[in-house]
Amino acid sequence: MQAYLFIAALIAVLAVIFALQNAIPITVSFLIWRVESSLALILIMAFIAGLITSFLFNTLTRIRRTRYDSDQKEKKIEQKEQESSEDNG
Repeated sequence: MQAYLFIAALIAVLAVIFALQNAIPITVSFLIWRVESSLALILIMAFIAGLITSFLFNTLTRIRRTRYDSDQKEKKIEQKEQESSEDNG
C-alpha cells in the first residue's frame, strides 16, 4: 500500500513540475471553438480524453467477449442435452 502511495505522490510531483514548466498560454482551435489555455492544461486534457476513450473501448470489448463466452456455453449445454436425449431415446 505504501508503494502505491509513493508512486502516486511521485506522479503528482512530476505533474506539478510539468505544469509549471509548460504554463505558456496557447490558443487551440477546433471547428468553431477557440480556447486559450496553458499548454500543460491542454495536454493533460488530451491525455485524459485518451484514457476515457481507451477505457470505453476496453469495456465494450469485455462486454462482447462475455456475451460470446456465455453464448458458447449455452450452445455446449444444448448439444450435450441433445446428445443425451438421443442416447436415451
